[in-house]
Amino acid sequence: MTRIAIHKTTAGEYRGFICEGHAEYAEHGKDIVCAAVSMLVINTINSFEKITKEPIQVKQNARTGRIECLFEQQPIKESSKVLMDSLVLGLRQVEKQYGQKYCKLTFEEV
Repeated sequence: MTRIAIHKTTAGEYRGFICEGHAEYAEHGKDIVCAAVSMLVINTINSFEKITKEPIQVKQNARTGRIECLFEQQPIKESSKVLMDSLVLGLRQVEKQYGQKYCKLTFEEV
């Protein structure tokens, strides 16, 4: 299962997210759930870097399927909030369509 934890403050401000694990919906190279989640996450990170220029810290481990993205400054830009809202929307759709057995989205207060 791929687990995505969205980190927010008590005031509801985004602090970052962690995505980890492999969906195991299908064999390696044919796993559409893993591909969908990866595309959403990587595109969001690339958009922070190239479009909003949001200062972020990214750590990844391809073997475990872990990607951690933390915002270096608070509050984040309005355009970055929109990107995070879009990421959450996309991940919710994947979770809804394929089930929490393969993709689970949670929110954690930090």
